[in-house]
Amino acid sequence: MTPPRPDQSPRQHRPPRWAEAVLRAMLTPEDAETVSGDLLEVYRDSVRPSRGHLGANVWFVGQVAGFAWRATWVWGLLLATLILGRNALDWFVPPADFMTRSIVTTYGAMSLFLVCGGLIAYRTRSLRASAAAGLAIGVIAAPIKIVGALVLLAIWHDPQTRMAIDRSGGLAEVFALPLFLLLPGALLALAGGLVGKAAAWSFRPRGMQ
Repeated sequence: MTPPRPDQSPRQHRPPRWAEAVLRAMLTPEDAETVSGDLLEVYRDSVRPSRGHLGANVWFVGQVAGFAWRATWVWGLLLATLILGRNALDWFVPPADFMTRSIVTTYGAMSLFLVCGGLIAYRTRSLRASAAAGLAIGVIAAPIKIVGALVLLAIWHDPQTRMAIDRSGGLAEVFALPLFLLLPGALLALAGGLVGKAAAWSFRPRGMQ
């Protein structure tokens, strides 16, 4: 094995710290050491020699993204469906007052983030995992919702529909709202994570307390 050059620090033989932290946070305590250790071994022994430092980092971040995707894609799809469904109702069945629909949509989205954050923290005992999951939900939901809105616009773009869109907030709100949910979603998931982590500690076996 070729020894590292003098200008290379041990840190250069590891993936980004934040990616390692997110990976370990997304795993259960029982799996954190094994899974992260296996990935690090593949990173050092196989991927880095063949792809270089940058390519290996991209590979490792992709692996971490895969764990985040598998943990949150259902929640992201639910959020996108909720918001897109609200848009469709406002466009095709416009109400006299948007207040009721706004309340339902707002509290529905908040509930998704809170529940997901709580479940993630209950499983992983990690608040960082809850916050990362909340951010991942928003990242997954945003493109789904935007593409869905574009499809609706491509099919229905008559003057009546355009007028209903303007009354409900306009196209700027349609495309910007999913992006504005990223930070609040992470914070809400973190709040849910506090409850989930407390529940995990409360209900764990006595021998582990």
